[in-house]
Amino acid sequence: MARVINFSAGPAVLPLDVLQQAQSELVDWQGLGMSVMEISHRSKAFIKAAEQAEADLRELMQIPDDYSVLFLQGGATTHFALIPMNLSSPDQASDYLVTGSWSKKASKEAGVIRKVSVVADGASSNYMDVPERKNWKLNSEAAYFHYCANETISGLEMHAPPDVGAVPLVADMSSTILSRPVDVRKFGMIYAGAQKNIGPSGIVILIVRKDLLERSPAGLPPILKYSAHAAEGSMLNTPPTFAWYFAGLVFAWLKRQGGLARMAELNQRKAERLYRAIDESGYYKNPVAKPYRSWMNVPFTLPGGGLDAEFLKQAERAGLTNLKGHRSVGGMRASIYNAMTEDGVIALVDFMADFAKRHG
Repeated sequence: MARVINFSAGPAVLPLDVLQQAQSELVDWQGLGMSVMEISHRSKAFIKAAEQAEADLRELMQIPDDYSVLFLQGGATTHFALIPMNLSSPDQASDYLVTGSWSKKASKEAGVIRKVSVVADGASSNYMDVPERKNWKLNSEAAYFHYCANETISGLEMHAPPDVGAVPLVADMSSTILSRPVDVRKFGMIYAGAQKNIGPSGIVILIVRKDLLERSPAGLPPILKYSAHAAEGSMLNTPPTFAWYFAGLVFAWLKRQGGLARMAELNQRKAERLYRAIDESGYYKNPVAKPYRSWMNVPFTLPGGGLDAEFLKQAERAGLTNLKGHRSVGGMRASIYNAMTEDGVIALVDFMADFAKRHG
């Protein structure tokens, strides 16, 4: 069976080289006569692989020594609740910038646990623009400032971290992590679900400044405490071993590609090619304010929407899959994460031009 060109928003396309490596190692990993899924997470072989994965991630992102790297379960959504549990006290509010569905959900989940202040909300633009910075209602005493670097559903991305002074900056980077270099020192915490640029779903990576780990309340059960997980090397309980192993393969693959600077060049070029095709078509439209157009998730609409089903059907026949936009937004959405090749984007652009010519 030929592989399709997969534009899924997540779980998303993975590097073919990595899939083939995992396939070759599936039943006999490192000559052990067992799969990596069949050995103890406390075995020497797995601990070595886990340590190598962390070392490669630290090298790729240039993570300083005063930051812990955690490989935890739950996906990013679980951490919408665990972050306020660990980083704020019951009498301390945290600031949240709401720019789309995921940051809105994060603020609501946090509000169940602790006090939350929404500094600005982009609802008036239907989350297609970010509220002007001068209108944000910041609290200099906030426990932390939370934002979503890229809203996967609407395709809105903040390309630079906001300046919020001395308040620790917490960023959900689930769909942008590893797509370009970032200055980790600007953040108190970065967290990301794996299923976009890291690997299969089931694991979330946290990069957290060590002094923030000390905020974890004494009365919090250890399984919910970031400091307890850090003290045990993310092995306080049985971790999702296959997802951790696979993430390590992806980190090694990224190093072979030339690192994050090289990925940034490729990702920017892919995005620019697709946006140019949309803007110059006279047929397709992208609704996001241009300064905030995502490199990773590119939504677009057809005139009137009446041909959406036909577009998807013909795209599927051409081997272009998972282009249907999120149900809350409609239209189309092409997710072009690290593993989406430039040839894949070219194939989509060519199909879009042909479709517009025939139906425009």
